Amino acid sequence: MPKGFFITGTDTGVGKTIMAGAVIKAVNYMGLKAGAMKPIESGCGREGDVLIPFDGMFLKQMAHMDDPITLVTPCCLESPLAPISAAEADMTEISLYEIRRSFDKLSEKYEVMIVEGVGGLMVPIKRDYYVVGLARDLGLPLIVVARPGLGTINHIMLTLSCARKEGLTVAGIILNYSAPPEQSPAEQTNPKLLAQICPAPVIGIFPYLKNMGEEAVERTAIKNIDLELLRKCL
Repeated sequence: MPKGFFITGTDTGVGKTIMAGAVIKAVNYMGLKAGAMKPIESGCGREGDVLIPFDGMFLKQMAHMDDPITLVTPCCLESPLAPISAAEADMTEISLYEIRRSFDKLSEKYEVMIVEGVGGLMVPIKRDYYVVGLARDLGLPLIVVARPGLGTINHIMLTLSCARKEGLTVAGIILNYSAPPEQSPAEQTNPKLLAQICPAPVIGIFPYLKNMGEEAVERTAIKNIDLELLRKCL
């Protein structure tokens, strides 16, 4: 099976794309060649007849890939909805075959694959097929991206429970400040509580970044992600 990580979130908007980019940079720093995928992206921009997957383009840039964007993001949807609803609104179908074909082709070229999911594990892709099924079928351990503040413990534990029921390995959790810190008691105590009760380790606490350029993401990733824990899962 290919080496790599499947980046999922406890919710939408928690910063999965930036964290996927950060993991790419961390893997490269360890001397491994990382490739990236955002297999399904909704809310894509349109230029004429072409849909532009902004997240997929960002990951392609972070990994310095020369592959066509159609391999990085084989399924582009214009409507900013869950994949099953976006596909219906766009009057198209999501091809799991094309996703798998792209993944297999990129896996032959790159030592480590970083795959970003869509929202959380129970986001529906097709009828009776969810993001958790895609993670399972690609065979990659999960990295769960979560907010640091109030409510995140419940969201994290529910996500891990879902993963465990599907037989998925969780490599670790990244707490990401996708907004400026509130300096709340929850933000201050949640990392310690997670260390006590969570079956997966916190492998990084990522600070809020005003500048999300490549150099800033790389520098912050190397400083704030536990590279040894990451390496043990590869």
